[in-house]
Order: sequence, then structure tokens, then C-alpha cells
Amino acid sequence: MIEVALTADQDVPALVGSFAACLASVTERPLAEIPQPQTDLRGAMAYWRAWLAVNGTGLVPIAGADRFNWPGYWIAVLHQGTSGGTAVLMFGTPSGVVLSPQDAALLGWAAVDLPVREGYALASLDPVFTAPAAPKPRLRGQVEAIALAERATGPMRLTDEARAVARHGLEGDRYAAKAGTFTPRDGAPRRGYDLTLIEAEVLDALQLPGDRRLGYAQARRNLVTRGINLNALVGRRFQVGEVECVGRRLCEPCAHLERLTTHGVLRGLIHRGGLRADVLTDGNIHVGAVIETID
Repeated sequence: MIEVALTADQDVPALVGSFAACLASVTERPLAEIPQPQTDLRGAMAYWRAWLAVNGTGLVPIAGADRFNWPGYWIAVLHQGTSGGTAVLMFGTPSGVVLSPQDAALLGWAAVDLPVREGYALASLDPVFTAPAAPKPRLRGQVEAIALAERATGPMRLTDEARAVARHGLEGDRYAAKAGTFTPRDGAPRRGYDLTLIEAEVLDALQLPGDRRLGYAQARRNLVTRGINLNALVGRRFQVGEVECVGRRLCEPCAHLERLTTHGVLRGLIHRGGLRADVLTDGNIHVGAVIETID
């Protein structure tokens, strides 16, 4: 996403301008390229849908938006303000505000704590999976830190070594015990709940409001890595020391993580929140262990 401010055009209703700013941010286009008709939100929708369709994208209304969660971006319209409502950009599961052109005080608020009136998601009109054009390079890094929490929302503790158990996770961690905040409650096996990783480089460079920092344990990921691009491990097999794993999806930040840490974490870790992986074999993982692709 990109930072976008409201338009200076006084003839554009504030809600329409705010919604357009959210569209500009999520599509990473200059605000000047987004249609901003001098009409109400309903009338502006027709302009936006036509503009998005040219780029192969649709703007889909969300049923039950006040209860909606989505691991990516979506735009919420709130019962707030004096101009017919407020538009904010949401992200994460559970969702939180990452852009609020009309009211910066809403940044970081969880969707469940806001008066959501309606919501919209951007979706591709042609969801065809394309094959990668080039061979995937071999990647290599190392374990910088290991962190575990015995229970959901409990404090993370750093350790030098941990035992990995296939199809469970790290011994002593809440997800291996099937007691994590996001552990599936129906008992059915799910992918991507065994192990979480995040790059040390991201945490080292992360700048939060008030010059606050996020420590390695505070990030609430099991492994802090160095020297390897974790986003590139989605769908790939890799080895951590003697333990074989497979990357499942990005471990995107959410309103829950911001609530447990500090203001600004949700926005600061978008697409940089690390990796969710499954453990395929038993073994020990220690600080300094090599991480490398094996597919």
C-alpha cells in the first residue's frame, strides 16, 4: 500500500474522496488517476467499477461487512463523521485499519470495534493461476532467534533450541498444543499452523510511532531468520537444520497482533509479516541452524 491524503477538491464529497484515496493506496496508483466524481458514494461506484474493469478488477460489495475478515485489503464505510460516513482501508484477519484519510485517529483500530456500515473488496475478474516463468533460485539463511509461548496471548520466551514434531510444530509452543488463538477449533487438520517465521532484517528496520521497536520475541513468530527471503518460500520445501518444512502462505499481520504489541505494527508489517509453514519431519532446531531450500 502507499500513503494517500484526501483530495483538495472541495466539490468532491469527503466520503467519496476518502474512498478514492483507499483505492489509490491498495492499487498503488496516484490519486490523480482515480476517478473522483462530484456525486455521492453510490454514484461514484459506477465510475470506479468501470475504471477498475479496464484493469481486470472488480469492486465487490461484502454481505455482513460488520462481521467480515479478510487476510488482504478491503474498504469499510463507517457510520461516522458529519459527511455521510468515513471510508477506511482494512487489512488482516482479524482486520484492522491501515489507512484512514478522514480521521488518522482510527489507524490500528480493529474492525470489530468500529461501526462498519458496508464493505467492499477488490477482486480479479480472471483468477487464473499463472506458472512461474523462470526456475526458482536456491535460497539460504540461518536461524537468528527462537521464541515460544505456552498459551494463546501468553508472553513469548526466547530459547536457544527447540524440538520440532511433524504435523504439530515446536514442543512447548501453543500451536503445537493446538491451543493458539487461530488454531482450528473443529479439530480438522489445516495447513500453515505448525510454524511461523519472520525476517530479522524486517524487525531491525521496522520504525513504529514514538520511536518504538518490536523485539524478536515480541513479533510472536517462532523463528526469526536472517539472510533469506521468506516470502519466496511460499509453496516451497526447505530445511531448518535437520527439520524439513514446507511454506504455505504469508503470515500477514492483523489487528490481534497490534493489540498484543504496539500501535503501528499492523500497518508496518503488511507483506513483511513472515511465513506460515508446516513441519514435515521431527528434529531439533537451534539458533544458528542453516535454512535452505531443498525442492
